[in-house]
Amino acid sequence: MDRRYRLRASADFERVRREGRTWPHPLLILSALPNGRTHSRFGFAVGRRIGKAVIRNRLKRRMREAVRLRIRNGGVAEGWDVILIARRAMLNASYRQVDEAIGLLLRRAGLLSEAE
Repeated sequence: MDRRYRLRASADFERVRREGRTWPHPLLILSALPNGRTHSRFGFAVGRRIGKAVIRNRLKRRMREAVRLRIRNGGVAEGWDVILIARRAMLNASYRQVDEAIGLLLRRAGLLSEAE
């Protein structure tokens, strides 16, 4: 995923979690807040309780790839900071299930552009 689409600063994560709106799903949680930019930025979080580093990184790669493909196809609305937080159920989910869950949450949050 291109660097400009990444949400990296701790302060940005905290701001989105504190001020943003949240949508739950059995596999993950989406939090979003308008950012006033010309593009949306995404952050990915997997807690230590879910597993060791190898597992946490695998889950983040799956989420990142699902979002990257949506951005490339122009399917994501502009001007949002979005955090995707993995839940324990995601351990047993396939990539396809993760992709569908992210699509559903983006649709519920109104963050899909007309292209998708």
